[in-house]
Amino acid sequence: MEPAQAGPIVVIGSGLIGRSWAMLFAGGGFRVKLYDVVQQQITSALEYISKEMKELEKSGMLKGPLTAEKQFSLISGCEDLKTAIEGAMFIQECTPEKLESKKKIFGQLDLIVNNDVILSSSTSTLLPTKLFTGLKHVKQCIVSHPVNPPYYVPLVELVPHPETEPSTVNKTHALMEKVGQSPVRLTKEIDGFVLNRLQYAVISEAWRLVGEGIVSPADLDLVMSDGLGMRYAFIGPLETMHLNAEGMSNYCERYQEGMIRVLKTFGPIPDFSGEIEQKISQAMSEKTPADPEHLNARREWRDECLLGLAKLKKQMKSN
Repeated sequence: MEPAQAGPIVVIGSGLIGRSWAMLFAGGGFRVKLYDVVQQQITSALEYISKEMKELEKSGMLKGPLTAEKQFSLISGCEDLKTAIEGAMFIQECTPEKLESKKKIFGQLDLIVNNDVILSSSTSTLLPTKLFTGLKHVKQCIVSHPVNPPYYVPLVELVPHPETEPSTVNKTHALMEKVGQSPVRLTKEIDGFVLNRLQYAVISEAWRLVGEGIVSPADLDLVMSDGLGMRYAFIGPLETMHLNAEGMSNYCERYQEGMIRVLKTFGPIPDFSGEIEQKISQAMSEKTPADPEHLNARREWRDECLLGLAKLKKQMKSN
C-alpha cells in the first residue's frame, strides 16, 4: 500500500472522527476523498482540517514528512458516493453510531465496489457480524476502531468478521502502521472489543470504591492519573507485572494468592445510576462544569497534554 501508486482512500462521514482519519491518511502521503451527503458539512470539515494542520505544523506535531500545505492539498471533498469511491483502495466509514444507518451505507457500497477495495468501519460498539453479514464483499470487511481523538492517540483495534480474508487484516494493519497508528489484531469479535472491556473493568471497580465511600471521586482519578496511568502510558499491565518481579513467572508465584483474594472481594456490576451517579457527577462538575464551554476548554487541555505525551513517546522511541 504505497502512496505513490495507490488509489485514493475514501473517508465516509466528515464529523470529528472522519476529519481525524482524513488528516492521518494525508499525513501518510495518501490522496483522500472526504465524502458526506451535505456540502456544507464537507466545507466546514475542510476548513477545520486546514486550520488544525497549520497549528500542528507550528507545534512540531504534524504527522508525516510532508508540509501542512502539501498534506491539505491531498484531501478533497465529494458528495456523490459513486464518484468518491472510484479507484479507491480503502474506505473508512465514520458515520454516527447507529446500526441501521451504518448497514445502509455498507449495503450501498456492497453494490458498487470492486473485489480489491477494503471496507472498514470506525464503529466502537457494533460487532462485525451485525454490520457485514450477508454482504457480497464480506471478505473485504473489517472494523478499524480508533481511540478518540485518533490523531493524538494512535491505537486502532482491528476486528475481523468470521469471513474476513486474512489478507484484508494484513493490508489494513500495514496501512495503519504506514500512517503512524498502532494497530492491534483481535483474532475474533467480542462485545466491547479489547479497549472498552479493559476500560469498563476499571470504571466498574472505580464506581464501587467511590460508592462504598472508600475514596473520593477526585482521589480515585488521582490514583489513575498520578499512579497506574503513568506506567500505562508506556507499558501495559502484563509488562508491568513482568518488570515488578523477576519476570512474569516470579510475579505470579509471589502475588497470585493476594490477587485472587482481592479479586474475590469485587462487588456486583454497578447500575451506574442513583445516588452514586449523583455523587460522582457533582464531584466531576465541581472540577469541570458540564456545559459546552467548560467541557470544550477541558478537552482542549486534554488534547494538548496528549500532544505533549505523544511528543515525549516519539523522542523516547527514537533514542
